[in-house]
Amino acid sequence: MGTVIELKDVTYNYPLTSRPAIKNLNLKIEEGKFYGVIGANGSGKTTLCALMRGFAPSFYQGELKGEVLVDGKSTLLYGPGELALRIGFAFQNPFNQISGVKDTVFEEIAFGLENFGTPVDEIEDRVVDVMRQTKIESLAMKNPFEISGGQQQRLALASVLALNPSIFVIDEPTSQLDPEGTESVFEIIEMLKKQKKTIVLVEHKVDLLAEFADEIMVFKGGEMIRFGDKQSILSDLSLEEQGVQLPQYAVLGGQLMQRGVALDYIPITEAQALEVIGKAVQKGGK
Repeated sequence: MGTVIELKDVTYNYPLTSRPAIKNLNLKIEEGKFYGVIGANGSGKTTLCALMRGFAPSFYQGELKGEVLVDGKSTLLYGPGELALRIGFAFQNPFNQISGVKDTVFEEIAFGLENFGTPVDEIEDRVVDVMRQTKIESLAMKNPFEISGGQQQRLALASVLALNPSIFVIDEPTSQLDPEGTESVFEIIEMLKKQKKTIVLVEHKVDLLAEFADEIMVFKGGEMIRFGDKQSILSDLSLEEQGVQLPQYAVLGGQLMQRGVALDYIPITEAQALEVIGKAVQKGGK
């Protein structure tokens, strides 16, 4: 699998700010992998998404040092709309992604395809297929502003899916959703993973990243302080001292070990916790 996005010595300042939002970042995103991005608010996660998508500095302006490359080409060299066909981007608030110029969910999903001059017959086929994949067929004739937050987030993802990009950059899609809405969004993300799409997901719900991600990036103060496979990162209890939230099962494992329970490893998922704690209990009973 090759590198599809690369950041080389990247430091970025928003306009009228003296402190970089991202600093000294070197990163390679490999095709077909699922990357989870975690860190406190203001740590640089959303700016990372903007850089990968080409919004920084083209839209947000500011000063960029270093290079952001997509398929080996600087994001500064792509024309308007070009990156949208390669990288699908979903905002934290789906309300910001709805165009406001279409009266139905069907038309909203079709809007991006219309802008790229896709033939009408193909638009209809792709919209119907995407609505089926995201389970929003019943909303086809609804007004986009009259559906629930979870449904709007599904709509936002469907609008991106319709363009059929191979890379998805998704910024905290569940931050404003209840558990049911969160589950519905992660059904779509799981589908993308099975399709071998490249995914970069910013998400505070680390238990879900523990289930689905391949690798984890940890940001603090604009710097990436850790990067690696999810098991090694999310089971590193020392990260709690950095203010990093870990999965509840990793926290539980750490507490048990502090109380003298001999675990073979720190679990990060429910399945791992059942396995490793059950094994420890069996050993203790002998």
